[in-house]
Amino acid sequence: MGAKIHAWAKVHPSAELDDGVEIGAFCSVGPEVQLGEGTVLCDHATVVARTRMGKGNLVYPFAVIGGGPQVKGMDPGKGRLEIGDENVFREYVTVNVGVESYRGLTQVGNRCLLMACSHVAHDCVVGDDVVLGNLVLLAGHIIVGDGAYICAASAAHHYIIFGRLAYVGGMSRIVHDIPPFMKAEGSPAKVRALNEVGLRRHGFDQEKIDALWKAYRLIWRSDLPRSEALTRLEHDDGAIEEVKELTAFLRRSERGKHGRAREGIRTGD
Repeated sequence: MGAKIHAWAKVHPSAELDDGVEIGAFCSVGPEVQLGEGTVLCDHATVVARTRMGKGNLVYPFAVIGGGPQVKGMDPGKGRLEIGDENVFREYVTVNVGVESYRGLTQVGNRCLLMACSHVAHDCVVGDDVVLGNLVLLAGHIIVGDGAYICAASAAHHYIIFGRLAYVGGMSRIVHDIPPFMKAEGSPAKVRALNEVGLRRHGFDQEKIDALWKAYRLIWRSDLPRSEALTRLEHDDGAIEEVKELTAFLRRSERGKHGRAREGIRTGD
């Protein structure tokens, strides 16, 4: 079957294209790029270098995938980008390769939707089924958990972790880790409620939702100090796994500088 390449596209000789790949007019595919079966680059899309994409990805016009990291005075070296299957990158999305002197690898999972003008910086890890709204900006070294939903025009500081199934309201300034299963918004973003709609959409039953509401109220709405509330939950023998996940996440964030568990890996970025 082979790949379908428009006559006005530019494809580097070292690029590897699986069956069913389609490359539109005025696209550019750089060196050491691998495009998986059924991946489509619409007209004017660019995949720069050292990028591996899985099956069935769709890249809209003027998106730039695998560009060099935006780190002043630093050579991108041989940083890489790995992307899973069935992701959609809308117009003007940018995803950078990793910085070789750091982790050296940026990753995007499966079935993610990156809306127009969103940005994923170097050495980020984006999980599966993540949605980044229009103009969402992720600085370097961020981790986004599976199923997280970050609404339009929100911007996240370096080293942030978004927990699994977290939800962030639009135009938020994110300077602390966002706990799993919770809704946050504001400038700076703060936890406001349980992400009940998101949890239901991902198959959470009422028992789990009720347990997470109870944990939310104890941590964020009671008069207990945060540490004491977490201790109570940690010593609850009947706590469900999701509550344990929540408390463990918050403990790690508390130990990190500025409420960011990953600050310990900072090396002068």
